[in-house]
Amino acid sequence: FVKTLQMHGIKNAFGIIGSAMMPISDLFPKAGIKFWDCAHECNAGMMADGYTRTTGKMSMMIAQNGPGITNFLTPVKTAYWNHTPLLLVTPQAANKTIGQGGFQEVEQMNMFKDCVCYQEEVRDHTRIIEVLNRVIEKALHCSAPAQINIPRDYWTQVVELPLPTGVKLERTGGGKESTKRAAEILSQAKFPVILNGAGVILSGASEQSVKLAERLGAPVCCNYQHNDAFPGDHPLHMGPLGYNGSKAAMEMMSKADVVLALGTRLNPFSTLPCYGIEYWPKDAKLIQVDINGDRIGLTKSVDVGIQGDAGLVAEQLLEQLSPEAGKSGRAEREALVKEKKAAWAAELESLDHEQDDEGTTWNQRARTAAPDFMSPRQAWRAIMRVMPEEAIMSSDIGNNCAIGNAYPSFSSPRKYLAPGLFGPCGYGFPSILGAKVGNPNVPVVGFAGDGAFGISVNEITACGRGDWPPVTMVVFRNFQWGAEKRNTTLWYDDNFVGTELNKGVEYAEMAKACGLKGVKVQSVEQLERALSSAIEGQMKRGETTLVEVLLNQELGEPFRRDAMKAPVQVAPINASDMAE
Repeated sequence: FVKTLQMHGIKNAFGIIGSAMMPISDLFPKAGIKFWDCAHECNAGMMADGYTRTTGKMSMMIAQNGPGITNFLTPVKTAYWNHTPLLLVTPQAANKTIGQGGFQEVEQMNMFKDCVCYQEEVRDHTRIIEVLNRVIEKALHCSAPAQINIPRDYWTQVVELPLPTGVKLERTGGGKESTKRAAEILSQAKFPVILNGAGVILSGASEQSVKLAERLGAPVCCNYQHNDAFPGDHPLHMGPLGYNGSKAAMEMMSKADVVLALGTRLNPFSTLPCYGIEYWPKDAKLIQVDINGDRIGLTKSVDVGIQGDAGLVAEQLLEQLSPEAGKSGRAEREALVKEKKAAWAAELESLDHEQDDEGTTWNQRARTAAPDFMSPRQAWRAIMRVMPEEAIMSSDIGNNCAIGNAYPSFSSPRKYLAPGLFGPCGYGFPSILGAKVGNPNVPVVGFAGDGAFGISVNEITACGRGDWPPVTMVVFRNFQWGAEKRNTTLWYDDNFVGTELNKGVEYAEMAKACGLKGVKVQSVEQLERALSSAIEGQMKRGETTLVEVLLNQELGEPFRRDAMKAPVQVAPINASDMAE
């Protein structure tokens, strides 16, 4: 088992030690496999996701059967929708006692069947490395987590077997006819727009994407939460679509007569209206490229679907474009790109506060209640002024992180860790720890609101030990579950239920109590100074620092205007009706 892990270069495992895995974890140090013993398995899984997404190298999640494995459920589903190839090793109750309801027994295959691309249970101890090898290859080929379930008594069986040879399947550049038709449509386009998704990052297709965009003179938008899918310093880069994204990107997309969706399943958050702009072009031809054919046409009607690797497909399209491709209206298009980018950059720089919907006053009240605290946008501008260009950033679910969606861009891929469409709170901190494990010489900075951070805060008890690498973590403190509170202000008449957080909690002091650095700030100047110092401490002195940022309680756009509406009461509700 361990030699098969070595054969595939799996050097890092994340989890919590347990008796069910000790026969192999005992060999990890000799094998060159580092076991990162975390404070909670959920965080361990998020670390594995952060490690693999920023390095492109597979990592492993492993823990004790039963309750240890159940804690992996959320991060595995998160990794599934982040298209992250991970190895999930789930030791199972021993064959001798399975079915008797014994200690730490649970049905681990059914639990993960909707969360992994492939799963297999070892039925005989002589097949353990055959199954392991297949599971690893499936994860790599499908770019998703895959699970091997092993009765714990199999670890200590003695057999003599050859190591598997492995099968590496070559990815394709799409079908001959589909790429030909797509090239013809792009060649005739008067206003082509490219939408880059995670597939561009996963396939290492940044260079091919740039060449294709330059050949067509096509502005390039990024999928929601994939701000690193196209170089941010390129003239054709427009920024992210979707929730709190780039108005410039939305305006360009609205003008498209042909959209090339490259390496994306077109998730709904990348096409939903924002800022009151219905930007998805209704009459444009759509070419969708995805490695998984099942996802083509799933959310939008397509004119041409291409199942293939984003980079290889981009190369095929580039080769087949006509000599006239990209020439129609090129000068006007490029001028418009420049104009809209400049206008949005100026607007973004000028935005200090969130607006209230008609008939609501929460944001105005929030500013009045805390005049000395920063607004979320003031904080984000300060952050971006001191953020190193080469830094890796993580984000989390929540209002303050969502407001920041339009701000970061990156010159290279694998730099931005957003939680993805499963939407787990508590992602920002553990994922940036995993990123630092894989990129020890790169500055990393994680971000989370105080609600989301509370879910993963226990990891501060683990990350200061031994050879854990240093990170910088920014926690926005507005003492509320902001996204839910925003919904309440719009649809529930400020009837706040479960939205208030404990103002007595001191996260910076908690960090200090765990042997880390902690600092609290409330002004722009303090934030810039503290964050710069924390990053310097991370890179020069090996310091992990938590920067606690006091914000006012302004609330940005709700996540799902499309999914919310005011409830209709059909019968009166009174506390006196409660039975004793």
